[in-house]
Amino acid sequence: MDLLNTLVDKGLRRELPTREEALAVLATSDDELLDVVAAAGKVRRQWFGRRVKLNYLVNLKSGLCPEDCSYCSQRLGSKAEILKYTWLKPEEASKAAAAGVAGGAKRVCLVASGRGPTDRDVDRVSKTIEAIKEENEGVEVCACLGLLSDGQAERLRSAGADAYNHNLNTSEGTYGDITTTHTYADRVDTVQKAHAAGLSACSGLIAGMGESDEDLVDVVFALRELDPDSVPVNFLIPFEGTPLAKEWNLTPQRALRILAMVRFVCPDVEVRLAGGREVHLRTLQPLALHLANSIFLGDYLTSEGQAGKADLEMIADAGFEVEGTDTTTLPEHRADASSCGTGGGCGSGSVCSSDEEPAETAAAPRTDLVAVRRRGAGTDLAPNA
Repeated sequence: MDLLNTLVDKGLRRELPTREEALAVLATSDDELLDVVAAAGKVRRQWFGRRVKLNYLVNLKSGLCPEDCSYCSQRLGSKAEILKYTWLKPEEASKAAAAGVAGGAKRVCLVASGRGPTDRDVDRVSKTIEAIKEENEGVEVCACLGLLSDGQAERLRSAGADAYNHNLNTSEGTYGDITTTHTYADRVDTVQKAHAAGLSACSGLIAGMGESDEDLVDVVFALRELDPDSVPVNFLIPFEGTPLAKEWNLTPQRALRILAMVRFVCPDVEVRLAGGREVHLRTLQPLALHLANSIFLGDYLTSEGQAGKADLEMIADAGFEVEGTDTTTLPEHRADASSCGTGGGCGSGSVCSSDEEPAETAAAPRTDLVAVRRRGAGTDLAPNA
């Protein structure tokens, strides 16, 4: 396909595709899917070889959030039967992080529900970062605490944080349909604060919330403009008890096309295969490794993921290798420009309606694939890593 040849050439030169080209990737047929994956795979290998970075989530505070993000099981008014607990102690969080590091994780992502941290919360998280780094030499730590106030990013950096995650999630035009308690501009501002403080900025999206192809392209182009080191691609986990519980809009093929589009638009950025991969990619997960160079190991914030051992077997069977702590994630030209020097960041579409592509019609909801997390942080059970 001329389209794919053009996109590969642009990706190898780090040249931005046009919006029309990005939309055309999402409009390709199932018959063209392997060609799309192969083309985007060339770009992925150019900048990241066959390495896969492993990241591990630690949910420091679960549930009871005052924000009304429709996709979130921790939102205000959520009836999802998730684990709810207040802040983990630094030693508890460090113990949880150690399980992920033992499983091969290079980065630990510390996440807390809420609108944003208080200064006391920043102190608490700073102590947690110090505890984790003291016990795990060489580990990278990313914080994800919501909207930041002035000076908080600098304090996290001083405590040893390497990165800060705050996702845009969806396009500016549809953001108000998803969340009303804060704005798209608030999210952009937090990513910019993290970047200005010298943290490795990380920001991504959630696909499958009923958005259009144009919305997906809008948010990915906005991310390219923000220039984060890492772009996590989440696929909506439709939790029962949330407003988007009935949004089963994705097929495995659709998810792969979205990942390919992100790779073409962000060729030399760490693209993270994040929440919902098991739910929507299912048996096609190994193909996604040809597009993304980073995944989360084990469980997510409030849902269970694939067994950590299965993740490692999948990576090996697909012909990839786990990235070691002695390897810089980002290509040299990006790593040199990154003030923290560690590279990478962290994380957690509407179906084509063309009559010529019946395969794009979503299958019946697979609610059996959404398993609420009952182990690891905040419980007495061993974590999945």
